[in-house]
Amino acid sequence: MNQLNVCLSPSLIPLYNVEDYVVVIIDIFRATSSICYGIENGAEAIIPVSEVEECAAYREKGLDYLLAAERDGKVVDGFDFGNSPFSYTKEKVAGKTVVLTTTNGTHALHLSRSAKKIVIGSFLNLTALCNWLKTQNDNILLVCAGWKNNFNLEDTLFAGAVVDQLKDFEFKLDDAAIAANDLFQIGKHDIDQYLKKTSHGERLKKLGIEKDIEFCLQVDLTTAIPVLTGEKLVKLIS
Repeated sequence: MNQLNVCLSPSLIPLYNVEDYVVVIIDIFRATSSICYGIENGAEAIIPVSEVEECAAYREKGLDYLLAAERDGKVVDGFDFGNSPFSYTKEKVAGKTVVLTTTNGTHALHLSRSAKKIVIGSFLNLTALCNWLKTQNDNILLVCAGWKNNFNLEDTLFAGAVVDQLKDFEFKLDDAAIAANDLFQIGKHDIDQYLKKTSHGERLKKLGIEKDIEFCLQVDLTTAIPVLTGEKLVKLIS
C-alpha cells in the first residue's frame, strides 16, 4: 500500500526519504497559489530559486525574464514584483518566464529536489491536483512550507483537504496526515473564517493585502498543475 504522508515543516524534510515520493509543495499564502495562477495564465515557466541573489543573477544573463522576489511578505526592492497572485495575470505573465524567490515556498521546494516528481498545490487547483494524484501509483508527501520552518495553519489545512479527497483510495496515512485531515474537518465549512486567525494572515493584513488572502482561498479557480522539470516549473501535460 502506498503512503500518503504530510511533512508539517521544511525542517522535517530530512526525516523522509524524499526520493521515494511524489512531493506536493504547499505555500498557500502566497507562493504556490501565485505559481498555479501564473502557469494557468500562460506563463511559459517559473524558475524557483532559494536566494534573492540567485534571482538577481538572472538579470546579468540578459534574458527577457521577469524577476520576482519576496521576503517577509514584501516585494524586495529592485525586482519586478513579489508573490502576490495579482502579479501573475495573463497580461503580465503570458508567454514569459518568471524567476521567483520567496521566504518559504521556494525554500521547501529546494529541500525536496531529490523527489521522484515535484508538483505545486493550492486551493486554486485542489480538485485537478487530487484527481491527478489519484492516478499516481506512488507514495505521496505533502510538504507544508510553513513560516520560516515553523508549522502554520493554512498549509496544514490545505494538506488536510488533499488527504480528505485521497483517504478512501489505497493509501496508508501517517499521523500528520490524519491530524491535517482532522483540522480540515474543523475548518472546511468556512475556510476563510477559520484561517482569519493565522499568524501569516495577520502579517499580510498589516501590509494591507487582505485581498491576496481572499484570492488564495478560492477553490478550483484553475486546473493547471505546475510540475518541476529540470530547473523550471511548467504546466503538467497529463
